[in-house]
Amino acid sequence: MNIAKIETFSKKTLDGDASGHDWFHAKRVADWAVRFYEEDHGEADGQTENVLRAGGYLHDTIDDKVVVDVLSQIDTVEKLLSDADFSKEQIDDVMDTIQHLSYSANLEEKHELSTLGKYVQDADRIEALGAIGIARVFAYGGAKGRAIADPRSLPKTSFKNKLAYRNSSNPSVNHFYEKLFKLPAQLNTAAGRKEGAKRADYMKYFLRTFNEETGLLENKAFDLDKV
Repeated sequence: MNIAKIETFSKKTLDGDASGHDWFHAKRVADWAVRFYEEDHGEADGQTENVLRAGGYLHDTIDDKVVVDVLSQIDTVEKLLSDADFSKEQIDDVMDTIQHLSYSANLEEKHELSTLGKYVQDADRIEALGAIGIARVFAYGGAKGRAIADPRSLPKTSFKNKLAYRNSSNPSVNHFYEKLFKLPAQLNTAAGRKEGAKRADYMKYFLRTFNEETGLLENKAFDLDKV
């Protein structure tokens, strides 16, 4: 299994992204996926680690936020895994994970991932929490031309599907209420849930000051005691 080939492809595809989905994000997801797995199960064997890392490195390389022709990219990634000597079973595992782990892909119906897929999904969701999660919210919002905060624009309670979620133009701070504070309860693994709780607490600490400075505390929709 040639994980270096997967790493090189991920770097080439994601390097320079300014929306929070760059190569360094992918690398952190891969690292956290392995770390979480080993916290729960002990040291991973080489093949298990490579499947986890492949999922982390590749999860955004087929995302329509990053690439234009998703279907063609899926074929490219599947061939890449074959050329890197992943077995058919391993390829199926990685491809199922990267096509179904995103938050938006699970809005209408939750997809049941494999055991390894759940660790990659938790690692990706951890990246949306804590200090790095805060930074990525505002990086993505800036890349999409969204306001930082607007007291007149309240968080939505839910989104019906991926299209509604992606087409939302709400201010960046609303994303904490619309998605991020929901993530800890959706984490799959013991190690992921432990890290998620810590990071959610940090986000609340940050937002108490942020909301005070921006006047959002005047509206109960931004009450942090209710999330």
